[in-house]
Amino acid sequence: MGNGAWSDRTFAASAGARRRSGQAAFGYSDDVRRKPTSQWKAHPTLDPNGVTLRESRDSAEHPNSTPIAVFFDVTGSMGTVPQQMQGELSKLHGLLQRKGYVDDPQIMFGAIGDADTDYVPLQVGQFESDNRMDEQLRSIFLEGNGGGQMSESYELAAYFMARHTATDAWEKRGKKGYLFVIGDEMGKRKIRARQLRDILGVKTREDVRSEDLWREVEERWEVFFILPRQTAHYDNPQVNGYWRDMLGERLLRLDDPRAVCDLIALTVGLLEDAIDLDEGLEDLRDVGSTSGGAVSRALATVGTARGTATLPARVARDLGTEPDDLA
Repeated sequence: MGNGAWSDRTFAASAGARRRSGQAAFGYSDDVRRKPTSQWKAHPTLDPNGVTLRESRDSAEHPNSTPIAVFFDVTGSMGTVPQQMQGELSKLHGLLQRKGYVDDPQIMFGAIGDADTDYVPLQVGQFESDNRMDEQLRSIFLEGNGGGQMSESYELAAYFMARHTATDAWEKRGKKGYLFVIGDEMGKRKIRARQLRDILGVKTREDVRSEDLWREVEERWEVFFILPRQTAHYDNPQVNGYWRDMLGERLLRLDDPRAVCDLIALTVGLLEDAIDLDEGLEDLRDVGSTSGGAVSRALATVGTARGTATLPARVARDLGTEPDDLA
């Protein structure tokens, strides 16, 4: 996958046609919800069961592919974050490519629920360079459940990214891809072998500890957890502490959920050493965004909990050492 080129005109035309015809942005989700729960399932293009690999590969059209995976929590506590992200998608691609943050971004979307309680706990798309990433996002089923125990199965995304992806960026250039997980609860302590068999079709009898999975996925991916305000547990110390233990400074607390695409774009631009923070904020103003303050505050937390050793020196210098507002 990953051929073709993104078109703002096509994206705008598609969104306009949906508005005029009264179609929902997440049409597949609405269709599934009209069915009995026993028939709820992932869209065929996003069903992870039996998937061997999702690949991000170079081509003549895209010789320096940069894989970027974005998984978001689709349980009820996440509010309208998925819809806001869909609306801002063109800005994400515009910042990444037209502003020169990365040469050939290939973006894959996925969704996470609760493996203990949900009908569709994991959905995984493909790495795309063109408007199929919009189609992929709109095919996600927004289940809206969750178990109510302040934990979701985020480690399923870590498992898939660690063991079911392959990228030319890593295999040819030794360069990590980017993984952003957007959610508002803690993860589970482990994935049970039964869940791996049922959800992914993996033949195993062994449970896998979540902490081991996050360490494994970090070997090939720059991993961030985005915790947006206007979700149920933004200010919960237990949730914040869990992700600081798992990912250290890679917990990004975002006080304006509408800025999630801008935050992802600037984080990639900073780690690619393509911009400094001031340049990134100027780029946001240039594309008409008013989210610079929220993005800047989210990135400021990167420089706190565990130091800045894993970030490029230029990034660390720009981010400073101001404390975050964690209660």
